[in-house]
Amino acid sequence: MPRRSFRVGRSRTGLGLFATRPIRKRARIAEYKGRLLTTKAAEKVEVRGNRYLYEINSRWTIDGTPRSNLARYGNHSCNPNAETTIVKRRVFIYALRAIKPGEEITYDYGVDYLKNVIGRSNCKCGRCMRRRAKRARERRALQKRRAARLAGKRRRARRASKSKAKR
Repeated sequence: MPRRSFRVGRSRTGLGLFATRPIRKRARIAEYKGRLLTTKAAEKVEVRGNRYLYEINSRWTIDGTPRSNLARYGNHSCNPNAETTIVKRRVFIYALRAIKPGEEITYDYGVDYLKNVIGRSNCKCGRCMRRRAKRARERRALQKRRAARLAGKRRRARRASKSKAKR
């Protein structure tokens, strides 16, 4: 039996973590590992394009760049099934609910990351995709109703002009 209860695989947003066996509620899934950086050093590596920084507090940040840090593949979701917990400058990912095999392990990156990096309209989590699809369906239905209403008005106008011409 494998030591880890997850694997790295292709997801909607690139690579992600997927459960390989059932994960119990409140079970520890992984630890976000990497060098401990000061905020000043973290800002410098962020400018160079580092995407795997986890801010612990206003003073310390974890650089999760090493590929041995499998927790870096946990993706954002507005409706997550896991959460991160900080314990003495260490970050752990815990299950919020029971996770089924094959299900992607996701956690909320926070409002700042969502607004500034991902962008609310670019979030690819299931919840946001369903919300955007629903809005698109409603918009198409509204356009269809408007087009039908306009076509009816045109028909009535044509009939009225024909009846005036016959008089």
